Amino acid sequence: MSSDNPADSNQKSEQAAQSAQELAAALKRLNSAIDTLDKAVDQNAGASSSEYNSDEQVQRMSQDRSRLAKELDEAHARANALKEANSEVSKRLVGAMEMVRNAMEQQN
Repeated sequence: MSSDNPADSNQKSEQAAQSAQELAAALKRLNSAIDTLDKAVDQNAGASSSEYNSDEQVQRMSQDRSRLAKELDEAHARANALKEANSEVSKRLVGAMEMVRNAMEQQN
């Protein structure tokens, strides 16, 4: 049996309006939640990227440190070789000067 009662019609209209408002409120909350989730994902992606960049930087710095340590060791080795060469040259010069002095003394 269908009812053409205006009161029933008004009640159904009010329920439909209330349902529409509840649906609109639910959609608004859903959109807000999605926006919050998007922001969290963006922040997390930025943090991951930052961590990745930090890890890359640490790796590069470690490689630079290794390279610089190697170069420093090589420089120390060259410096030691130059000291030894300098010492050898100095000994030879002293020896040569003594030979010249002895030769000059023998001529006099």
